[in-house]
Amino acid sequence: MNEHEWIKEFPGSVTVCDAKGVILEMNDKAAKSFEKDGGYALIGKNMLDCHPEPARTKAERLLATKEKNIYTIEKNGIKKLIFQSPWFKDGKYAGFVELSLEIPFEMPHFIRS
Repeated sequence: MNEHEWIKEFPGSVTVCDAKGVILEMNDKAAKSFEKDGGYALIGKNMLDCHPEPARTKAERLLATKEKNIYTIEKNGIKKLIFQSPWFKDGKYAGFVELSLEIPFEMPHFIRS
């Protein structure tokens, strides 16, 4: 099994870019989510070009500062958790991973000790 094979059909959207914002990888869900923008054809393109202002400036800042960005959105009656985080290769900053996961509007929250 290819080391990344499991992620191809993972039910959440996964997009990976390099430190300059160039898209390196996407799974099927991400390609479907960004179908109007080109889907898998976005690989090799800069993700900054897909973001209108003010999102573009925010994305540029995240790439520069290497900070996580975590939030929820609602679009077309679907609530999603967006988790954008830097990734590292051999301990050096390599870019960002974006996970977009559909979540229920009401969900349990547990506090564990």
